Amino acid sequence: MNPPASGDQPSRRGRGAPGNPANRFERFHYATDEFCEPADTSSPLPTRLYPDDTQSIIAYNESPDVGFAASVNPYRGCEHGCIYCYARPTHEFLGCSAGLDFETKLFVKYRAAELLARELNAPGWRPQTLTLSGVTDCYQPVEGKLKITRACLEVLAEFRNPVFIVTKSRLVTRDADLLTELAGFGAAGVSLSITTLDAALARAMEPRASLPEARLEAVARLRAAGVPAGVNFAPVIPGLNDHEAAAVLGAAAQAGAQFAGMTMVRLPLAVAPLFTEWLERHYPDRKEKILSRIRSMRDGKLNSTRFGDRMQGRGPLAEQIRQMFNVSCRRAGLTHIYPDLSTAAFRRTGHGQLELW
Repeated sequence: MNPPASGDQPSRRGRGAPGNPANRFERFHYATDEFCEPADTSSPLPTRLYPDDTQSIIAYNESPDVGFAASVNPYRGCEHGCIYCYARPTHEFLGCSAGLDFETKLFVKYRAAELLARELNAPGWRPQTLTLSGVTDCYQPVEGKLKITRACLEVLAEFRNPVFIVTKSRLVTRDADLLTELAGFGAAGVSLSITTLDAALARAMEPRASLPEARLEAVARLRAAGVPAGVNFAPVIPGLNDHEAAAVLGAAAQAGAQFAGMTMVRLPLAVAPLFTEWLERHYPDRKEKILSRIRSMRDGKLNSTRFGDRMQGRGPLAEQIRQMFNVSCRRAGLTHIYPDLSTAAFRRTGHGQLELW
């Protein structure tokens, strides 16, 4: 099914992007002008779901700086609406915009659990850790209703295949039962991404993600359930949230976090102008300072695609931020080492089990 055509739209309550920039793959783009009647921006822009008829669910990558080789993404697009999200340009491959379309037009892999069971049962599957998710958040709000991520976890628990989850949502605690079961085999770990402890900043940057306090609460609940859990201070945006490293990591340690990671902000393709416009609307007095600092870590640009640099940046400022992060981790008692998950308990369930999903 093809989604309706994209078009420029004003900012909407509860959404991150200020509008819909043109799709870089499309020749034509429709834009409103002063003679058009303005849209009603007082009500939230609804989320629309489209079935994604993918025929495989495990994605592989060979990137040396991503940190995982195989992942499962139940959703394409993300309701969280994080303005800095590096995944936004992936929506352009679907004929959509990286702006509001990315947040409101979600492509759902309804058969994800069935496909996952089939692929884990395949003779060629080599047991290894699967990351949920590698692109968009597997616990975005719509998951509360659809429960596709939970269905995938049920499959992983049945096969005892290790899984590592990265999310901004406390909804992950809903599935603590399955994660505890997997953790009993050394086969589960969770990282909660925390960008800031400032609720107002979080709501502006990540409008539909769980608030920072709720993410810390999720860390505590997972640890209480026996699930290895930590945090990812990400993305670090110099001039906006970099000064919060010590506070974020200290709060995470107090909540029971065991490990921590850090990722520098990335602004690929359409994300750069979206983020720039967001700064103009929310922090006009700091806009140039923030953009200048990002450029100082990206060879004068707002983004770098070079392996080794794209996640961490380079130059004196990037090194200063890394050192600050490392010192904060040591003081908080957090390690940089993520749990080494085990495949020892993996088992195939037999092809007959596929009928369960």
